[in-house]
Amino acid sequence: MSLPDFRSTITLPVQWSEQDLFGHVNNVVYFRWFESSRIKYLEQIGLPDLMTRERIGPILAAIGCNYRRQLTYPDTVEIGSRITRLGRTSFTMVNAIWSQRQQTIAADGESTIVVFDYNSQKPTPIPDAIRTTIELFEASNKK
Repeated sequence: MSLPDFRSTITLPVQWSEQDLFGHVNNVVYFRWFESSRIKYLEQIGLPDLMTRERIGPILAAIGCNYRRQLTYPDTVEIGSRITRLGRTSFTMVNAIWSQRQQTIAADGESTIVVFDYNSQKPTPIPDAIRTTIELFEASNKK
C-alpha cells in the first residue's frame, strides 16, 4: 500500500483532459481528487445518512494544497483521507495524493469541515455516534 497512514483511499487514473496548457495536471484537479476522497471517507463514517435523516451534514470551511510534484498523463494516483483533529463542531481532514508512476507523494493538503445543521443554517456539535465512529475508524489504522 502506498499510503499506509490512511484508512480511506481511492485510486484514480490521471485523465488526458486533466492536463493544462503547460502539460501537467491542472491545480484545480487536485481539489476535485481531495473532494472525491473526502466524500468516500464521509460515506464510510455515515455522515451522508445523517444528512438524509436530519439534514445535518458536512460543509467545507477551508482547504489548502501543497503541490510537491507535477503530475502528467499517463499515471494513476491514490488519494488518501484521514481525520487528525476533532473539535466540538468541526474536524480537520488531511489528504495526500500518491503518484504510482513517480512512487512518491505528489501533493498533500488539509481542510476544515464543519458539521452543519441545514435546517437552522448553523454549525452543530459533532453527533456522538459520528465522533465515536471516527475515533474507532482512525484508531484501527494505528498499529
